Amino acid sequence: MHTAFSKRILFFAVSFLSCTYLFAQPAPVSREEDDLPKDYLSASFHAGRREALRQMMPDNSVMAVFAYPTRSFSNDVEYLYHASPDMYYFSGYKEPHSLLLIFKNEQTDSAGNTYSEVLFVQKRNAQAEQWTGKRLGAEGAKEKLGIPMSLNGEDFKNFNIDFTKFDKVIFDRLPADVPNDARDKSDLFDMIQLFRQKTALPEDYSKEKKFDNRSYREMTAKLREIKTPEEKDLIRKAVEISCLGQNEVMKAVRPDMSELEIQGLHEYVHKKYGAEGVGYGSIIGSGENGCVLHYEENTKTRVGNSMILMDVGAEYHGYTADVTRTVPAGGKFSDEEKMIYQLVYDAQEAAFKTLKDGSKWADAEKAARDVITEGLIKLGIAKDKAEANKYYPHGLGHHIGMDVHDRGTYTSIKKDMVITIEPGIYISSGSNCDKKWWGIAVRIEDDALITQDGYELLSHFAPRKIEEIEKMISQKSALDNFKLPPLKSAEKKGF
Repeated sequence: MHTAFSKRILFFAVSFLSCTYLFAQPAPVSREEDDLPKDYLSASFHAGRREALRQMMPDNSVMAVFAYPTRSFSNDVEYLYHASPDMYYFSGYKEPHSLLLIFKNEQTDSAGNTYSEVLFVQKRNAQAEQWTGKRLGAEGAKEKLGIPMSLNGEDFKNFNIDFTKFDKVIFDRLPADVPNDARDKSDLFDMIQLFRQKTALPEDYSKEKKFDNRSYREMTAKLREIKTPEEKDLIRKAVEISCLGQNEVMKAVRPDMSELEIQGLHEYVHKKYGAEGVGYGSIIGSGENGCVLHYEENTKTRVGNSMILMDVGAEYHGYTADVTRTVPAGGKFSDEEKMIYQLVYDAQEAAFKTLKDGSKWADAEKAARDVITEGLIKLGIAKDKAEANKYYPHGLGHHIGMDVHDRGTYTSIKKDMVITIEPGIYISSGSNCDKKWWGIAVRIEDDALITQDGYELLSHFAPRKIEEIEKMISQKSALDNFKLPPLKSAEKKGF
């Protein structure tokens, strides 16, 4: 479970912002690809997604897809760049400072060439690439992404396109607070300004029928909520990796571990299996911290014998899992922990039974909430439904894919959707119930692929039942003998 604006794992690259540009001939794009993964999405996948979108677009329309802006982490160091899921979905391009235009109808340039899409990308620059890595450039985009009309970003200024002739100009909300590099006249900031000028976009365009944000969200949601075979393969791998991380941590966890150490073990396993990062900030909440739904500080230095709520999802080639397990650090659930855990498990099972092509999100939600409400009342923790809802304050699930809260609709559940089912109970200290329940937090979150008559539980690799979790914890871990020397600085007085 996580918000769409989750923090990403940080990786530092030295910035070239303080350096002058050197206009040297860039080195050619490397052909040495033997050591790269072989299961990235293909150019034909992205072309198919553009064509599927084109079929949905109204006649005489154009859609603009902008890259995400870069963001500063500290001074002149940036966050590791994460591509816009829409830009990657429709083009395969993962670099910043780019714009993709998709046309409903075929266009013709002044030379008589026809095209139905144009991709504007970062220009190759040897000095910049030495600092921050190779760029595809226009020629690389043509070759690798299969988009013949790929141009450098600087070409957008003089690109002959009359936006006034289109009945609809479709785009998402324009990125806000975009950094402006004054030395680069073709960065994302400049392309957005040129787009505003070329389209004569008014400041308040909400009532202008020509400019359409709503259709952008509706069309991309309908496409992205249904996963293709290629997408399902990548999601399966992301989910399995996440589950193996959960399993290894269950086997390795000890009461003297810190929340950060447990987070590190999860993410080490992810990277060992080739996941590039996590799809959202990892949540490792022990004891009372588990009651904070999006707890990300993970700063508790000793988890003790409390339960640990571990909500961690690997991101593999742009697709994220979202798996949560709640386990006892001491190896065994207490009687009270067992009762709350079993209640959440039963609620999840009730929701699973509703899942199939054509079922309703609302039915799954009701099935889980009814079990939790009845159970909390029976245990004397809540006196009615309204009070029970305070202990289960979030929704049942969401789509996953390129975003942890992926684009999608929330009426009917459809075949080839991949969704989470994640009931939970959170009883903070000071709650209006017996103190024996205080500090207990349980969430069980699994990823399900919807089939014609039911679902495929993608996250079955990680145990869910009480006895299975306790059995997993009792096993030896490959990480048990991972010992580091103590810090010398910790011996100093005051540490």
